[in-house]
Amino acid sequence: MQISDTKAVITGAASGLGEATARHFASLGAQVTLLDRDTERGKVVAEGINGTFVETDVTDEASVKAAIEAAKNAMGGINAAVNCAGIAPASKTVGRDGAHPLGLFQKTIDINLVGSFNVARLAAEAMTENAPEADGARGVIINTASIAAMDGQKGQAAYAASKGGIVGLSLPMARDLARSGIRVMAIAPGIFKTPMLIGLGQEIMDGLAKDVTCPPRLGEPTEYARLAAFIVECGYLNGEVIRLDGALRMQ
Repeated sequence: MQISDTKAVITGAASGLGEATARHFASLGAQVTLLDRDTERGKVVAEGINGTFVETDVTDEASVKAAIEAAKNAMGGINAAVNCAGIAPASKTVGRDGAHPLGLFQKTIDINLVGSFNVARLAAEAMTENAPEADGARGVIINTASIAAMDGQKGQAAYAASKGGIVGLSLPMARDLARSGIRVMAIAPGIFKTPMLIGLGQEIMDGLAKDVTCPPRLGEPTEYARLAAFIVECGYLNGEVIRLDGALRMQ
């Protein structure tokens, strides 16, 4: 696969890692359909890169089916899907206010894990319609895990569980889709300069950056985007999780 021939659906594409990926793919000649719940921001990003925006709730089957169909119509098919939609709430198993709210745990799993699988399975179904390349390739799916999947912190039970699920999903899904020529990869980012983190303030971000082994800084969303583009083009990468964290290992 060449990035210039890519027809990608990207979730969470109105901001953060998803937006950076959409912009980078488009700059390399790819067609991009942006999926997000933030209609206002999503449309602005899509217009800026000559892409297509579809308001989408990744946890809703009908919503994702409609989005995949719209993407196919807009781009003439789909051969790449990048899942960046997610939330990162903080709550201890038992805190000052009592037990971890069950609804918050379920919501995190639904968006981060179930939502990613929902998009991946329907995008994969669309990819099976593609004519195979010389090596049988028909497409690639990239899911977003996290350093929290391996090094979860206090208050990250829900988030770490959801991202651990993404890690565990990679190999069996790759095996499931092998006969259709569809690869499955995951990226596990460390501490990245996304809107979620920027909201904590510069002092906290500077403190977090000091813990990164090398280079001692926060990751840039463009670095995630560049890795995603490399995965698209490197056809021998499959069933693996790539840590993108500057060798950070959380205490």
